[in-house]
Amino acid sequence: MTTIQRQKTSPIAHLMPEDIEQIGVELDAIRDEVMASRGEKDAAYIRRVIAWQRGLELGSRGVLLFSLFPPAWLVGTAGLSIAKILENMEIGHNILHGQWDWMRDPKIHSTKWEWDHASPAEQWKHSHNELHHTYTNVIGRDNDLGYGIMRVDEDQKWHPAHLGQPFYNFVNACFFEYGIAAYDLELGRNLATKERRKDPKFKAALKAVRRKIGKQVLKDYVVHPALSGPSFLHTIAANATANLIRNLWSHSVIMCGHFPNGVETFEKTSIEGETRGEWYLRQMLGSANISGSKAMHLMTGNLSHQIEHHLFPDMPSNRYKEIAPKIQDLFQRYGLSYVSGPLPKQVASAWYKVFRLALPNRGEAAVRRPVEKKAPAVSTRWRRAQPQAHLGSAALATPAPAVLSAE
Repeated sequence: MTTIQRQKTSPIAHLMPEDIEQIGVELDAIRDEVMASRGEKDAAYIRRVIAWQRGLELGSRGVLLFSLFPPAWLVGTAGLSIAKILENMEIGHNILHGQWDWMRDPKIHSTKWEWDHASPAEQWKHSHNELHHTYTNVIGRDNDLGYGIMRVDEDQKWHPAHLGQPFYNFVNACFFEYGIAAYDLELGRNLATKERRKDPKFKAALKAVRRKIGKQVLKDYVVHPALSGPSFLHTIAANATANLIRNLWSHSVIMCGHFPNGVETFEKTSIEGETRGEWYLRQMLGSANISGSKAMHLMTGNLSHQIEHHLFPDMPSNRYKEIAPKIQDLFQRYGLSYVSGPLPKQVASAWYKVFRLALPNRGEAAVRRPVEKKAPAVSTRWRRAQPQAHLGSAALATPAPAVLSAE
């Protein structure tokens, strides 16, 4: 059973074990209804988005052939930035989640797709689908939470090195695709000892990343600039700018999903014996949404519906908006806080936490210690049934008592 840390009043203290399992039943019903209704309209959506993205990228690269001229550089760079964001967010991320595998289209399938990113698809699927979605906001297990370089909770011991985390986070944002590739490799852990450095699996993974980065560099900084002739240097600058914009945008969207005020974090013990209902509850408490227009949802890869995405990672992204009112109603009926806000507010909230946790705890937080409240046992009859290839590893078969830490 989940227990709350660092809060005088637990946001789930009012829930009985039966309530939590009923939440799981209701969410299963929502999922089953949508998954059973997938069809041509959904298939047409993803094919249309892919066609738009490819057309925009091709047109923008065509304009950049004349990037020696400032207007062409601006138009081409803007178009390429949007195309790269679309490819990573709404297309690549969601295809690699297996959201479109049901179409049985080998060109749009999680086992075949390779995206415009420094991290090879197979490595990303392991670190993201299997680890992040299994251990959502579990400190020390979820690398998406702080990316392994930041203090993300007051219960974590402070060290003077944490003073630099706003800078670390900014650098990570600028080179985000490489930061993702590094923690997909678990680079810090695997470089720590000679034995790990010589491990055949690590060496093979490192080789794959080097090969992927080489292809990306060749495409963006050699082949396309060379095609521009006299505009060679201007095209290099345009590609570098587009990659920077894509990285900053992706980093901001992902931080907004799990780091703003109101989102809970969990201890490592939070997955031991976790029931299906508790797993759903952890996703609800550990995620936050971004409010906005259709364009905002598209450009975030519908991760503006992060709560819905974490509840149903393999559901087609175009259906999250459809189910969002049902999820909000569920939150309201069970007395839970549905964390959502406009992008500027969520980004500011996430960055405020980065700066706050860069400093040692002060006041009450400096002296308090975690106190776990023992709760009645919850039935373990619920087990996760979602496809593990899309949602996580076998560890999810028995989702866990969680210890949450308050914002």
